[in-house]
Amino acid sequence: MRNLQKKTGDVGCVVWDAAIALAKYLETKQFIDSSTELNAWAGKRVVELGAGTGVVGLMAATLGAHVYVTDLEELEALMNLNIKENQGLVNEGSIKAKVLKWGEDVSDFMPHPHYILMADCIYYEQAVVPLVETLKLLAGPETCIICCYEQRTEGVNPKVENIFFELLEQSFSIKKIPLDQQDPDYSCTEIRILHIWKKL
Repeated sequence: MRNLQKKTGDVGCVVWDAAIALAKYLETKQFIDSSTELNAWAGKRVVELGAGTGVVGLMAATLGAHVYVTDLEELEALMNLNIKENQGLVNEGSIKAKVLKWGEDVSDFMPHPHYILMADCIYYEQAVVPLVETLKLLAGPETCIICCYEQRTEGVNPKVENIFFELLEQSFSIKKIPLDQQDPDYSCTEIRILHIWKKL
């Protein structure tokens, strides 16, 4: 897969380690039905939040999912460029870039997706409340949110993470994915992968 980045710009312009770890996690054996050898992503509706370059959504699309990669308007051209670069790898699935500002209307992404993917989206304190609001609106009772983030111990990062998880746990259940269930070559203790579901 070819993924173009920008040399200048904000955080969404580059591929972060958590995005690579999450993209590789989507290929792990737990997403393969052992009896049929079918891929769990095939035919599933997926929305990636804060997609940046779109690498995670592209991986899901190559595995057969129907994907919206979403981010702010200034990153739409970069997402579309990477979709065009990798279109030949997307056979059974599909992928489209769409602008989605957290906290705003999500009706364009209904019915509720099977999966919501997010890699390294927890870093701006002012974005935490709108992000959780978007998750509450977008996730249905069957939606699995897969969140991958690099745990950072400097600056405001621990505070932002605490606020995010305190808000999240009011409406969602969280399961940590152990390292031995992640890709052995693209995982480390600092990068966490979580499965998140709406509380019933």
